[in-house]
Amino acid sequence: QVQLVESGGGLVQAGGSLRLSCAASGHTFSSNGMGWFRQAPGKQREFVATISWSGSSTYYADSVKGRFTISRDNAKNTVYLQMNSLKPEDTAVYYCAAASYGLASTRQYEYHYWGQGTQVTVSS
Repeated sequence: QVQLVESGGGLVQAGGSLRLSCAASGHTFSSNGMGWFRQAPGKQREFVATISWSGSSTYYADSVKGRFTISRDNAKNTVYLQMNSLKPEDTAVYYCAAASYGLASTRQYEYHYWGQGTQVTVSS
């Protein structure tokens, strides 16, 4: 079983930056595709970014493309989400997830392990 723990959330002003981290344990992290998703109040959880097991493939939601960067350090069993030029509409709980195989995926149903989430609040 994979355990995922997110950190790095907080309150930031519009235009600011945050870096989220997701530490994985209990499984061979380096073999899993990883993703970040978010859920704003009153909305469904949505895809943000994904990265393949090797880091060679990444995909982003159109709403964050050019502002967010996903990366991973397999030696540290950690995946990151660097968020720049933050907007109030980025306010949400951000979740880290591990896919059941090594490819990057935008589809939530392909992720079998989820963290508890970390709150990101962007003030205007």
